[in-house]
Amino acid sequence: MKFRFVFVGKTTERWLQEGIQEYSKRLEHYASVEIVVVPGSTNREPVRQVEEEGNAILKAIGPKDWLILLDEHGETCSSVGLAELLEKRMNAGISSFAFVIGGAYGLSASVREKAKLTLSLSKLTFTHQMVRVILLEQVYRAMTIRRGESYHHV
Repeated sequence: MKFRFVFVGKTTERWLQEGIQEYSKRLEHYASVEIVVVPGSTNREPVRQVEEEGNAILKAIGPKDWLILLDEHGETCSSVGLAELLEKRMNAGISSFAFVIGGAYGLSASVREKAKLTLSLSKLTFTHQMVRVILLEQVYRAMTIRRGESYHHV
């Protein structure tokens, strides 16, 4: 089992870096974890930025990854719903998942075409860097729910 997390641009805030490290470490109890940071484009044109970042994202994704995009307009689900979704895919033989958080201007059409699911973590808006920690925590929570562990309280 593998979880790959693809982020555009570095995480600059130390406290967010620590959160990413903490939940990556916790998640490694259940699966291998890979954090891939692709450089943000320096192109001044937003359309070109999205395309350049999209090309880098596509290179970072494995050929067998079940691709999940994070986007404010994606489907929402509960923590239990995410656990059930992952469980269903695992039972169907999927063993590698890639979660992608795009850059400031979103994700390219070429990345969107490859996605199996586009997910929104909340109706609230978060910074791209904060979403990294929230996503890792939610995937960790989903794994504890799958195992019936005491981390998630209803």
